[in-house]
Amino acid sequence: MLLTLTTTAEPATDLGFLLHKHPDRAQTFPVTAGRAHVFYPRAEPELCTAALLLEVDPIALVRGRSDASTLGQYVNDRPYAAGSMLAVALAGVFSSAMKGRCAARPELPSRAIPLTVHIPTLPCSGGAELVERLFAPLGWQVDATPVPLDPQIPEWGDSRYLDTTLTGRLRLADALTHLYVLLPVLDGAKHYWVDADEVDKLLRAGGEWLAAHAERELITRRYLAHRGAYVRTALERLAEADEVEVTALDNALEAPVVEPECQHGHLQDTTGHEGGHADVPEKPVPLAVQRRGSVLAVLRASGARRVLDLGCGGGALLRDLLADSQFTEILGVDVSAGALEVAARRLRLDRLPERQRERVALRQSALTYADASLAGYDAAVLMEVIEHVDEVRLPALEHAVLGVARPRTLVVTTPNVEHNVRFETLEPGRFRHADHRFEWTRAQFRTWATAAASRHGYGVRFLPVGPDDPEVGPPTQMAVFEREAAS
Repeated sequence: MLLTLTTTAEPATDLGFLLHKHPDRAQTFPVTAGRAHVFYPRAEPELCTAALLLEVDPIALVRGRSDASTLGQYVNDRPYAAGSMLAVALAGVFSSAMKGRCAARPELPSRAIPLTVHIPTLPCSGGAELVERLFAPLGWQVDATPVPLDPQIPEWGDSRYLDTTLTGRLRLADALTHLYVLLPVLDGAKHYWVDADEVDKLLRAGGEWLAAHAERELITRRYLAHRGAYVRTALERLAEADEVEVTALDNALEAPVVEPECQHGHLQDTTGHEGGHADVPEKPVPLAVQRRGSVLAVLRASGARRVLDLGCGGGALLRDLLADSQFTEILGVDVSAGALEVAARRLRLDRLPERQRERVALRQSALTYADASLAGYDAAVLMEVIEHVDEVRLPALEHAVLGVARPRTLVVTTPNVEHNVRFETLEPGRFRHADHRFEWTRAQFRTWATAAASRHGYGVRFLPVGPDDPEVGPPTQMAVFEREAAS
């Protein structure tokens, strides 16, 4: 399979610096699928073309596989179709270019240059229209012509392959990441097993452009081979990067927004006026927003200034904490490096004024690990976290937070499984999130929290988050642990 990159930037031969491949040499690189050859059909100051030719070894692809005896493993389009094999070869051969690095000419990667990408055999069951939907929003002009099944027998019609040319003015690194993500998406197949690492690969390569793409759900589902749990995780992290709350179940709430907790125990409406009644907003506010508001209300009422956000994820609560001057020291902790990267972007840590930047920090750590350096904070938050931990590991989490970190106040929120019947889009017996290990009733949550508080010298009180249904309770339940003075 073949892919060419052409530029008319002056001088066009700077493409060699960007790709880290000299125009005067043909080079060969071993890749998983076989061998990748890089050469320049034309390298002149006014026009330069680099070609990547992937020579696939179909026997090596199936060697050692249990299904290797089937004929389909040997007779297929994989050596010719521009799909995941070509994407992997791109990432391997042009890795520095994809990362936007060029030590010899550091000014080049940041420049947008005229680029033309030609892919003679691009598989796409959605046709030219799908190629347009995926590439056009990224700044490409698309010219995709169906390849006939047999030019000598036109009545057979067209194949699913397109002779495709993309034209645009972009950074080369962006162009390569577009191809790396979208080639296997259009093909609809991958030549290797999709596991949890693919989520991080997608988010690293997609960056901000994928979070803002109108077809990000389609892209994510196809890239992750429709693996439901991975798709949900990726979409949530993309939503955080795009500063959008995309939790379909939470957004399904149609009730007016009421924060049930404030300093004096009264109800508080969305305008901030106290009283027993709240005006119904024109647009329902997502449960995620109500939840953060309730947590913030408890933290403000506690007088906390130094706060831990344990399991901070993409940093939605961190951003709210940073916006409130009451909180002078904020630490976000999460086991996922990818989530912390999203949080850093969301907080714009690289652009914050120095005084703001000094107030917030991020740390990668498992919440079941007893870390004495987390001791001494006024308050800690476990917001929608405990249900992601296996129940057998909850004692370790309890010990690490209440026994070692020992904040003066701990706020814990978790789904109320009794309320799940109110979600029309949730199938009976299904959890709200594919990664949830459990979802507790109100009685189960109270039993756990009361026992944990007693074991570690805390008092605990319980609050609803979201509309408190008289039959099944609120969608989210909250426990506020307060360390007893005698302890």
